Amino acid sequence: MTDSGTTSGAASTLVVGYSAKPEGRAALARAIRIARTNDAKVVVVHTSADDEVTDVQDLMESTGLQFDIHQAPDVLDPAEELIKVSESSPDALIVIGLRRRSPVGKLLLGSNAQRVLLDASCPVLAVKAEATAPS
Repeated sequence: MTDSGTTSGAASTLVVGYSAKPEGRAALARAIRIARTNDAKVVVVHTSADDEVTDVQDLMESTGLQFDIHQAPDVLDPAEELIKVSESSPDALIVIGLRRRSPVGKLLLGSNAQRVLLDASCPVLAVKAEATAPS
């Protein structure tokens, strides 16, 4: 990863774990920035309600990027779906968001984030949640 937030071996597909929480929005914002730089496709894997998906659809259409939106069939196991979707592209990069935690909470990652980091066969970019909306 370079200082500008782009990958050195540019991925052609960015698989984003999205929820309407700050960490999901941060992951999507970073994936959009990387996709613009690398002319990559964005695949949004979400567990959100239908009205939230409409907002994501509108946002992605406004970017001019190539994208797909994929509903995770099992909202209790989004990590599995992220890994599965990433395996369909030989040069995928998974982008996930992490929420800020207390000092005690820092001892453990969220179970979904930990599973993606440990089990994905492709690179994973973990983005800290910020107070900014996707651009």
